[in-house]
Amino acid sequence: MNAGLLHEALRLAAMVGGPVLGVLLLVGLLVGVMQAATQINDPAVGFIPRALALAAVCWLLGGWMVERLAAFFAACVGGMAAR
Repeated sequence: MNAGLLHEALRLAAMVGGPVLGVLLLVGLLVGVMQAATQINDPAVGFIPRALALAAVCWLLGGWMVERLAAFFAACVGGMAAR
């Protein structure tokens, strides 16, 4: 496997997954602080905001993510055809 291709794949994974993980980390932190402050330990209280945040990020950035992944896939297939 080409080291440049692996490096590019890892960079793409970080670029595409970073915003999702960052938003989920922030929402999880805020929900955790709110649960600790109010002493509400219901699992649904922690899950619902995270699920809504994930849906919002995927709705807002989904097209951009798919575009980046499709471009990488096309470059990989083009690279295989060139060999």
